[in-house]
Amino acid sequence: MIRNFVVVCAVLSLSLVAFGQERGEAPKAEIFGGYQYFHANSGMSGLGGFNLNGWNASASGFFSRNLGVTADFSGSYGTPSVLGVGVKTNFYTFLFGPTVRVPNSSRLTPFAHVLFGGGRLSGSAFGVSASSTDFTWAAGGGVDVNLSRNFAIRLGQADFLQTRVAGSSQNNFRYSTGIVLKF
Repeated sequence: MIRNFVVVCAVLSLSLVAFGQERGEAPKAEIFGGYQYFHANSGMSGLGGFNLNGWNASASGFFSRNLGVTADFSGSYGTPSVLGVGVKTNFYTFLFGPTVRVPNSSRLTPFAHVLFGGGRLSGSAFGVSASSTDFTWAAGGGVDVNLSRNFAIRLGQADFLQTRVAGSSQNNFRYSTGIVLKF
């Protein structure tokens, strides 16, 4: 799977040559893909937090030099121990909202966003599984390091991500890093 991801990224990167851009003009769209670390809080008394790893992908379209809209999707996976039992856990998010970026003459492009949507949590142990899809929102931002007009590395994106599962809220942390293709 990782090899396929690398091949797709390489093909997309090479095809960006066809998308010319005037010097100094900020890209109209960006596509991000990469790794995600997710620290989840259980929200339940006596149960601590746990860590999940996975992927994060987003697409942003910009109406002006600084303001745009983002669609963000992610998946996190792990088997945290709950009361001594390993629970196979999957958590997916689908979030949408406004993004503000600050393109400038340096190699660094900071950005911030507020995203709203849903999160789907599923878990299974001993052949029994359960899942829940509930409201989720995130607020955060990060910094892209521009390597060319059409390619950047997302040095880091950090988000406060709040989920609502089983009638209670959980305050979580998400960190993502990866590549950004700019059009």
